Amino acid sequence: MRVIDGITGAQIGVLPTGQALRMAKERGLDLVEISASADPPVCKIVDYGKFKYEQEKKKKEAAKAQKGGKLKELKFRVGIDPHDYLIKISHAEQFLCDGNKVRIQLMFKGRQMAHQEIGFELAKRIQGDLTTTGHMDQAPKMAGRNINLQITPLPEKQRIRKFANFHHGKFIDVEEEDNEHEEHHEDRPHDHVDASTPKADAEQVNGEEPASH
Repeated sequence: MRVIDGITGAQIGVLPTGQALRMAKERGLDLVEISASADPPVCKIVDYGKFKYEQEKKKKEAAKAQKGGKLKELKFRVGIDPHDYLIKISHAEQFLCDGNKVRIQLMFKGRQMAHQEIGFELAKRIQGDLTTTGHMDQAPKMAGRNINLQITPLPEKQRIRKFANFHHGKFIDVEEEDNEHEEHHEDRPHDHVDASTPKADAEQVNGEEPASH
């Protein structure tokens, strides 16, 4: 097998498996195969725990980069209920914080078309509520019986969430929620609390683990 010094990156050479294993052991390190399909196979002398951590970190960064950059769609009815508005605006904010563009469609129904100013007021409100996470690509405009607008996320470091504590149809006081959980655990120390919150669905437009020897 071809052996590489994982610390310096220098090639040690082609060695018998036993010799490579002894060399790694003498250094207090591990022999990790990184390319089984090569001829001969390629291995690195590294700290396997650190090597695995760095590989997982790279995978997460790659997945994060692929996650953003999509186009999400949300539909609001003109005259939307305030509670429903908060749910949808929090979803839009989450999409922007994930690095996605958001296309919003404001839909008129029946006689509402006679009062288009109401739709543009709603568009202005949406723009204002999302101004800390995104910016408008262009001014809202009519298209048939709808008003369309598209929002692009701000640079990641500039995004500030306004609706992060809106869960299950209401705003949650984070400190109050934490205190309730602490009291709950004191009374029932073996209970498990699942604090995860499922994300709402939205319409979207548009190897093997290293072996240690």
